[in-house]
Amino acid sequence: MADTLVVIRSGATDYERQGRIRGTLEVPLCEQGIAEVEQVAAHVAAMPPELLATSADPAAQETARIIGKRCGLEPKLLVGFENLDLGLWQGSEADDIRRRQPWLHKLWQSSPWSVAPPEGETLDDACRRVEAALERLLRKTTAERVAIVLPDPLDRVVRWLTMGQPVGDLWRRDPHDPGFTAIPLDQQWEGGPQPRRLDSTTGESRSIPI
Repeated sequence: MADTLVVIRSGATDYERQGRIRGTLEVPLCEQGIAEVEQVAAHVAAMPPELLATSADPAAQETARIIGKRCGLEPKLLVGFENLDLGLWQGSEADDIRRRQPWLHKLWQSSPWSVAPPEGETLDDACRRVEAALERLLRKTTAERVAIVLPDPLDRVVRWLTMGQPVGDLWRRDPHDPGFTAIPLDQQWEGGPQPRRLDSTTGESRSIPI
């Protein structure tokens, strides 16, 4: 089983630059996003992973190809790491949703674990899906250092599951985020990884043995 997981955020698209909600929409990297990825690739190549995996998201795949070229790796396409499905909000500007549906937006921001956008999925459902995919990846691989490229905000969901890092504003791309995080799995949990998820009924963090 892997002892280090490197979570890499895919480069920016025009949707992020325009303040739009992308979700599962297929949008390629923009020029700024490609430049971001080139910088991240240089850092990742300094301590290259043995396995490079990617979400099926087009921006994530493009990011993985750039990093893979720098590291001499062929990215492996993974199932189960689709981005959060934000339903009818996808494609809209976040500020527009705030104006048109202030009550639902406020509820989503304060309790996304139990509230779904119209025709979308809750954060809790997304965590269950990603949790299962992460278990398969980490348990089946023989690589010690594994890197996975994910679209924003799915990268933050994985960081929450593996290290309890807050997901923050799911609509806002943090400009100060370095774009990658190396997580030493053998130091995070005693006896193996135990991802944490917010219990939607109590609002408290709990451990999920995998």
